[in-house]
Amino acid sequence: MIVEITSKDNERIKYTKSLLKSKKRNQEKKFIIEGYRIVKQAIECSATIDYVVCNDEFLNKDEHKEFVKHLENKGYQIYKTTNKLFKELCDTEKPQGIIAVVESKEYSLENSLKKETDFIVVLDRIQDPGNMGTIIRTADAAGAQSIILLKGCVDIYNPKVIRSTMGSIFDMNIVNCVDEDLDIIKNKGFNIVSSYLNTNNYYNSVDYGEKVALIIGNEGNGIKDEIIDKSDILVKIPIYGKAESLNAAMASGILMYEIKNKLSCK
Repeated sequence: MIVEITSKDNERIKYTKSLLKSKKRNQEKKFIIEGYRIVKQAIECSATIDYVVCNDEFLNKDEHKEFVKHLENKGYQIYKTTNKLFKELCDTEKPQGIIAVVESKEYSLENSLKKETDFIVVLDRIQDPGNMGTIIRTADAAGAQSIILLKGCVDIYNPKVIRSTMGSIFDMNIVNCVDEDLDIIKNKGFNIVSSYLNTNNYYNSVDYGEKVALIIGNEGNGIKDEIIDKSDILVKIPIYGKAESLNAAMASGILMYEIKNKLSCK
């Protein structure tokens, strides 16, 4: 069923707009996704969608009519609004004409450290939304089973993070934790692996063991000293040129694939 909304004072419009703020997303345990492709992915991944909002332009395009009909047949509540009102619900300059409000999933650390789990990624104060989204997407591609977010990380439901994940936000097991939870991870048999410049161990020349928790540090300050002290293995990626270091997302990708390759060969 499609319900038309034309007033900016409509409660549904005001509620949706409020989800552009992190505080409201955390309170409601809901977030916004934007664009035909990611809404389609959310449906395919069985994400819990509260409702969908489309603008006139999206609904009037022939290539979208079949998709909208599919949404109706599936029983999703659809709201139609003007192009002007719709733009207020998005954080992009050129909105794609469709958004959905989705319920965020909550996972526990215990369920993320199952017996068969051998590779997780732990993020220490990753702040850039683009980096966060790319790391989530790369972890999904590299076969990491869970992502652990330590205090100080950017909100993973930030619209820029969501876009950067390219849909992997629906596939990954992501858990909010504190630094002390690293002790639980170690007690479960994981080697804590940290990228660190002041080591002689190159990332491709060490034995990572049977179970790995890879730490990725803050873009500007790296990994906290307290976490370095808890690490079982310190590795570095060689720099052959004049750059001081690699982007956090790029470095994480190199390390993830090396670790996954070695775990797969055991």
